[in-house]
Amino acid sequence: MGVRLMVVDDHRLLAEALASALKLRGHRVLAAAAPSAGAADLVVSRAPEVCLLGTAAPAQPGAFDPVVRIKKERPQVSVVVLGPVPSPRGIAAAFAAGASGYVRNDERIEGVERAMMKARAGESAVSPQLLQQAFEELLHPAAQPDDEGARLLELLTPREVEVLMRVADGEDTRLIAAGMDIAPSTARTHVQRVLMKLEVGSRLEAAALAARTGLLDRAGGGGGGGGRAARKAGPEAGGEAGPGDPPPSE
Repeated sequence: MGVRLMVVDDHRLLAEALASALKLRGHRVLAAAAPSAGAADLVVSRAPEVCLLGTAAPAQPGAFDPVVRIKKERPQVSVVVLGPVPSPRGIAAAFAAGASGYVRNDERIEGVERAMMKARAGESAVSPQLLQQAFEELLHPAAQPDDEGARLLELLTPREVEVLMRVADGEDTRLIAAGMDIAPSTARTHVQRVLMKLEVGSRLEAAALAARTGLLDRAGGGGGGGGRAARKAGPEAGGEAGPGDPPPSE
């Protein structure tokens, strides 16, 4: 018996190709669309048995927000995520959001169909190979904390590193601005850029991430004031911004 389903993917052509292949195998495809702010609304309004939800970045914050919305308003809809080989955290995030399965986006149509059938039957749909890869990464992580710290450090400008170290020291916007001779609005902009680049939601999370990954040690200050003073005096600081200066473009 065919499955009543919807296909939602970042790439409309891929969604339509997958939908066409599934139609040929006897399934009823209600819609094939590219995800957007209204993707969850579409699934909720059509109420398929199964939704195939494509994602290009399963580790990205908010990647599975549509799953949460769908399961909240249409708990009977089984969601199967189609994505790249994820980290163990990516698989866990998908299931925590309410997904019934995770299938690689390069899986053969037979594998996608099996996952759909299992999800509709109320079973978890993850291939043994994908689980094995996830456990392998857990047992033998590819990146050590220092490696992650180096990667994060490359995302930040020297001034943003100084801001992060001041945040880790517990300085608020006023103290950061006074210590760096910049306007509070400029300091606030720097802090927001740091949070955005580190993909965290608060100053506390930024400080915890910097400490956990060794970013502060790599920055040369170990979280202390000496490192900040050295960078502030260095030529790469690009001079001191005056209180009236606009936020830097770096």
